[in-house]
Amino acid sequence: MKRPLKPEERHIWGMVSSTVHPLPGRGTPTASQEAAKHETAARIAPPKPSELKARLREQLDAIEPNRRHRIAREREDIGARLDLHGMDQVRARAVLEGFLANAFHEGWRAVLVITGKGVQGDGILKRRAPEWLAAPHLAHIVAGISDAARHHGGEGALYVALKRKARS
Repeated sequence: MKRPLKPEERHIWGMVSSTVHPLPGRGTPTASQEAAKHETAARIAPPKPSELKARLREQLDAIEPNRRHRIAREREDIGARLDLHGMDQVRARAVLEGFLANAFHEGWRAVLVITGKGVQGDGILKRRAPEWLAAPHLAHIVAGISDAARHHGGEGALYVALKRKARS
């Protein structure tokens, strides 16, 4: 978040900007031209990976760092593993949701979902699995997700932290 300029900073900026002149053959762009340029770039450019991660974090929280560390070091058991290699999106989503429901009912607190990286590192299952895990109907099961440690599959796998079952 940008802070507003102080009066003395605004004065200094005014002195600096009065000494700047456009290159020969180029005019000074107007505010509407600048806005149109940024709008066009935003429409054409695909979202950056950092923006995608930010959107994902808005949808679903990441696992707490200490808990992720315990899972990676196997101090907290990984209850089950699911390998989605070779499945299409429809089947993979159905299998994933069934797997999570079963793991939750079994009382597991963490599971490993192996999506694979895809041919060029941008596989469809790798991209879509976090979206599926953020679905509203899984909110009572999934506590958070995180990329797996290298020895558990690295970028081609996800740790999924599960919520505790309510005591009955």
